Amino acid sequence: MRMSVGSLDSPPSWTSARIKNMVRDVRNGVWGEEPLEDGSDVVCFRAADFDRGRLRVKPDKAPLRHVAPSVFKSQRLIPGDIILEKSGGGERQPVGATVLFDLDVDAVCSNFCARLRPAGGMDARFLNYSFAAAYYLGVPERSIKQTTGIQNLDATEFLATPWSYPDFEEQRRIADYLDAETARIDRLAAARLRQRVLLSERWQTRLAEAVSNAVRTCGELPLRRVCVGLEQGWSPQCDDAEALPEEWAVLKTSAVSSGRFDALAHKLLPTATAPDTRYKVDDGDLLLTRGSGSADLVGMAAVAQTEGRKLLLSDLLYRVKLARGWSSAFVALVLRSQYGRQQITSTIRGAAGLTVKIRGEDILGLTIPQIPPSEQAAFTDSLERAESELFQLSTVIDQSNVLLAERRQALITAAVTGQFDVTTGRGADLS
Repeated sequence: MRMSVGSLDSPPSWTSARIKNMVRDVRNGVWGEEPLEDGSDVVCFRAADFDRGRLRVKPDKAPLRHVAPSVFKSQRLIPGDIILEKSGGGERQPVGATVLFDLDVDAVCSNFCARLRPAGGMDARFLNYSFAAAYYLGVPERSIKQTTGIQNLDATEFLATPWSYPDFEEQRRIADYLDAETARIDRLAAARLRQRVLLSERWQTRLAEAVSNAVRTCGELPLRRVCVGLEQGWSPQCDDAEALPEEWAVLKTSAVSSGRFDALAHKLLPTATAPDTRYKVDDGDLLLTRGSGSADLVGMAAVAQTEGRKLLLSDLLYRVKLARGWSSAFVALVLRSQYGRQQITSTIRGAAGLTVKIRGEDILGLTIPQIPPSEQAAFTDSLERAESELFQLSTVIDQSNVLLAERRQALITAAVTGQFDVTTGRGADLS
């Protein structure tokens, strides 16, 4: 639960002021012009280049732009500057996030951001952590103006928010403590993510061995031999909202692209639009992603479990209807295996950076092990149990990392607001 700034009583020795008193210069960013590619271009950091976990910028995908030397002189980022996202955000990610710039590169921030330079007597790291705490407390949300679906932060209003801070030496102690503790938490989170990757690799190895053995033992046949129908769906204009169980909705590709069906990955069909019930999805339907921005997600297969919802097939999904007796679960496992994915990726069409797709005729040309229908249940049961166990373990790891992230943010907030004394360890309960 978020606390309000007004409910936080800072230590009496701290200075009570406003956020703007902690900053000596605020300057809107610049987008510049197309790069000249003559060695004079500079890096331009956008909100997309924020590492929101580490509270730093990520340089790996930031674009190069040409900025006139006279403009660059006033816009240049120096280590210790804070970059504030002023426009953008989203339904689940409000605008107003900040990161610390600490790189030795010629760079500016984009026109959707602003550069904040710490005032004298302010430690840049402490200021960065203070902005992170303000974001967690929901402070920027009070200064957001919504226009045409884009969130715009009223920086003047936001910076006028009351805030308290200690003297410079205490700021440094707090920043040093938080640097060490957040790094420790980040290492724990990274280790758990590695566990998740190892679990997934172990499952993929087991699936690959099972399918390879089935091919070696039973031979192969093209999917078209057991397919009695293949169709893609319908994509009317929808609302990006969750439908009630009694309302119609159109599936997103993310309902299938993970390999596990997600009935909640859908868009609400407006009441003014009549549902085309030819594309109603039923339990047990074998669905494949037809197109995606990533080749790794094209041709992913999952078996529908609608949970009683009224769901429709979208234009970027295929439904494969199998001959009587053939198991959707069996075919989905085969197509998700290394054996199936190698075939699928060799048939994908589309230019880099655009939506890539797989054609229906290419799906029909995929081969699968020729296991008799009467033996498919035995094949799938043990594998599905193993996959379910993997999913449960992965869920535990994900939940653990959510708790670590929450503790990380709570620690930052308590330390920079004086609720937790980093020297004595007294104050807020962070367990």
